[in-house]
Amino acid sequence: MDDPVLLTGAGGAVGAAILEGLEDAYEWKLMFHSPPAEEPDHEYLVGDVSSEGDVAAAMDGVGAVIHLAGDPRPEAPWDSVLENNIDGTQKMYEAAVDEGVEKFVFASSNHAVGSFETDERTPEMYRPDDQYRLDGTELPRPGNLYGVSKATGEVLGRYYHDQYDLSVCNIRIGNLTRGHPPIDYERGQAMWLSYRDCAHIHDCALQADYEYEIVYGISDNDRKYYSIERAKDVLGYDPQDNSAHFDGDERVAEPEP
Repeated sequence: MDDPVLLTGAGGAVGAAILEGLEDAYEWKLMFHSPPAEEPDHEYLVGDVSSEGDVAAAMDGVGAVIHLAGDPRPEAPWDSVLENNIDGTQKMYEAAVDEGVEKFVFASSNHAVGSFETDERTPEMYRPDDQYRLDGTELPRPGNLYGVSKATGEVLGRYYHDQYDLSVCNIRIGNLTRGHPPIDYERGQAMWLSYRDCAHIHDCALQADYEYEIVYGISDNDRKYYSIERAKDVLGYDPQDNSAHFDGDERVAEPEP
């Protein structure tokens, strides 16, 4: 990719994972909500995705976008998700079309389908091969207003693809942690995403050819109730990590039978 890649929300955990793995792979343009603690090695600006002027300045001259910015709190109130996550994402899409951007990678979330998990349904979901495996073709089923905003972002992407032929990839990010996967085996490890695999799936989304996609961003964990087959088939995603065989200072104990 010859033109710079815009990375919004560059100061967050997902942004850190992407830059850690791909810093030298692309020419980056970074957008921070607050001034970074250290001066970045790449072009950057501090701005707000709810500001049309800030968004236009960020989008100027880029060829692709990874849009992470927004209120990341699962308990975020409606006024915040409406302004930062929904209206801000729409402004990003509109500016991307105006700039002639080729690809728009949207950080969706497992919260967009959080209500598939219930007391009755969850035990079945955690089993490896059953009818409750989610693959991205299911309708959204958010469990909080943050999830509503992420599902809305996916629908916005559908609109901008259909109307303006923008290539859109929505990545429903799981449980991103640096180092040891979450101790909770069934849920936390089922949706674990390592930093290495996080960078890799976003690299794939920038490189692959596609029209409109919804994929799950998790590592290749032994137990998972999100399918990563679509990410493998369409993006060429080849995750290297597995929460059940963590190669670090500690190893994850196998669950009791």
